[in-house]
Amino acid sequence: MITPEIHCIILGGGGHAGVLIDSLQQANHPARLMAILDANQSRWGQSLLGVPILGGDDLLPELINQGANAFIVGLGSVGNNQPRRRLFELGLSYNLSPQLVQHPKAILSPAAKIGLGVQLLPGCIINSGALLGDNVIINSGAIVEHDCQIGDHVHIATGARLASTVTIGVSAHIGAGATIRQCIRIGEGAVVGAGAVVVKDVEPYTVVTGVPARFMKMMPIGN
Repeated sequence: MITPEIHCIILGGGGHAGVLIDSLQQANHPARLMAILDANQSRWGQSLLGVPILGGDDLLPELINQGANAFIVGLGSVGNNQPRRRLFELGLSYNLSPQLVQHPKAILSPAAKIGLGVQLLPGCIINSGALLGDNVIINSGAIVEHDCQIGDHVHIATGARLASTVTIGVSAHIGAGATIRQCIRIGEGAVVGAGAVVVKDVEPYTVVTGVPARFMKMMPIGN
């Protein structure tokens, strides 16, 4: 059986996209990276690690006519994962296939399950029984222990640590270096600040910070 060639578009062209391209190159991923599309017009006409930034999302139909059949969300997030969610849904709306990005130094247990378009960056660890939804970022050096459940569009930032059986709701953000105690539930759209230590459940669309983590403010719903 002949495997179809992968012709991939990256949606978003900032620093996170560079990390993804580097991860794909180091993993010898078979995808041909056709182009990057980015809303920031100052980036148009430039390139990122050899991949041209051609313009905005309006170029998607043209690139599909040229053979594009896959996409990667190249946008990272700091607290608000809704822009990443919108780009993921945009790619799906054009019937493009979301691509897994897995750096060769990311550790993924064969007993874990992951969704579509997941990004596993250098040094991260996903242990047995973990379940990751679609469009999830597990950033560099982050640890997801056994039997954790991570909802769609979640970003576990650099160096964050989830102890066993943690549940993270859709579109939540776990900040760099944060620690989540075992059996904790983080609600949909919630934000755990960098370096926070979470020892009790976090309500949806709330921001918590500190050691131990305490309520700071509410997040806008659906933005």
